[in-house]
Amino acid sequence: MVELLPAAGFLNLSTAASFVAAALALYFLVEQLSYHRKKGPLPGPPLVVPFFGSIVQMVREPTQFWVVKAAQARESGLGLAADFLVGKFVLFIRDSELSHQVFANVRPDAFHVLGHPFGKKLWGEHNLIYKFGDEHKELRRRVAPNFTPRALSTYAALQQRVILAHIRRWLDQSAVAGGGAMSLRVPCRDMNLETSQMVFVGPYLTEKTRQSFGEEYNLFNTGVMAMPVDLPGFAFGRSRLAVERLSHMLAECARESKARVRAGREPECLADYWMQEIVRDIDEAAAAGQPPPANTDDKDLGNFLFDFLFAAQDASTSSLCWAVSALESHPDVLARVRAEVAEVWSPESGELMTAEKIQEMKYTQAVAREVVRYRPPATLVPHMAGESFKLTEWYTVPKGTLVFPSVYESSFQGFTSPDEFDPDRFFSEERREDVVYRRNYLAFGAGGHQCIGQRYALYHLVLFLALFVSVADFKRDRTEGCDDLVYMPTIVPRDGCTVFLKQRCARFPSF
Repeated sequence: MVELLPAAGFLNLSTAASFVAAALALYFLVEQLSYHRKKGPLPGPPLVVPFFGSIVQMVREPTQFWVVKAAQARESGLGLAADFLVGKFVLFIRDSELSHQVFANVRPDAFHVLGHPFGKKLWGEHNLIYKFGDEHKELRRRVAPNFTPRALSTYAALQQRVILAHIRRWLDQSAVAGGGAMSLRVPCRDMNLETSQMVFVGPYLTEKTRQSFGEEYNLFNTGVMAMPVDLPGFAFGRSRLAVERLSHMLAECARESKARVRAGREPECLADYWMQEIVRDIDEAAAAGQPPPANTDDKDLGNFLFDFLFAAQDASTSSLCWAVSALESHPDVLARVRAEVAEVWSPESGELMTAEKIQEMKYTQAVAREVVRYRPPATLVPHMAGESFKLTEWYTVPKGTLVFPSVYESSFQGFTSPDEFDPDRFFSEERREDVVYRRNYLAFGAGGHQCIGQRYALYHLVLFLALFVSVADFKRDRTEGCDDLVYMPTIVPRDGCTVFLKQRCARFPSF
């Protein structure tokens, strides 16, 4: 009897292994059938890797992954393509009008904005983009004063000082290196981080806090492109914790800004303009014997300030790099920008550009808009279907689907010669492509969740262009594939926009 025990144990182990194999086979079969039921007539992989799907390909080669999706959507004539990522069915949308359908139906029973496929896990559900209905409208109402002409003119002086200080640093580094080429992506990112800090919460960050802020933001940025493994030691987990610490820092800034507003002092940064509305709402509620309105405590405001910072940081870095690349490869456009800027400002003037002078630079503004059309920083705007949604007469988006409207693909639909970099499409009164093809200009989204900071984004790009081309001569270190798209997480040139730099003006402005 004793001698039979090992054999019985072996049989039990063998039986268990058979059950596991059968269960896995059943899971694989059910998952494939579910995928094909949701996929319907759409192009996409015929079989998907159980649970993981195409996540490895997407993380390793995101550019190629989305190029394939776009080609499938285009060649099928349907404007849509399907895939599967980490247990989620995926719908890629190339057609502009179908993208508008998604943007126009962001609500609990239709589409939910994600911002990132795993955004809620990464930066929590507090994000402004996850709000709906009256709560979302009320938040946008309070935020709106941050981007009025008066507010933008306040930021302009801060932006110019930071931009010029960083360009000065780039020129010095180039000189020390004997005029060698340097990549602008990281320097632009660092410049944008400091600009965002100064504009959003400038007076409330110490030098030590700024350094810590930069370190934490780098941790966050690394996790955005990592595998979504929320465990100790993994980049994604470190990124999520960095977001918590950054939000805590910004919550303290919100508290100090409220105190400034209550003291009757003039606003110096975005937080101050925002807190004017917040403090007014809190005081009105208190006078009526009511608790403070929702989303007005320091913790909530710190979370929202981080949302603004993230939105401004990487998208702007992308646009600045592509702007430099586009101007260098289009000397006629560069000459026109330099001539227009020279009419309103000189580096030797000893003065910063005023808001009025910035508004006069209509062609430079057209260049900025064309940069954003030609290379929209965030090429995709992830959503999730909260409920099944009839997108076309022949296709219903299943509940739980990850939906990716491609604003990049929309940028190359409708416009005259869309593959050409041509600022005149937005400058010429005869062409007016910003009006004629406005439904294809989706770089800032559309509908109720359209980017609320788009004025600031374009304003910042115009300022950088005007200052950079006036004080620096630059030439791209062009190599094969240097302008290929790579995700970092927004799109940038493959070589990081590598240029040779030297000072152009006789006397570099100092403020």
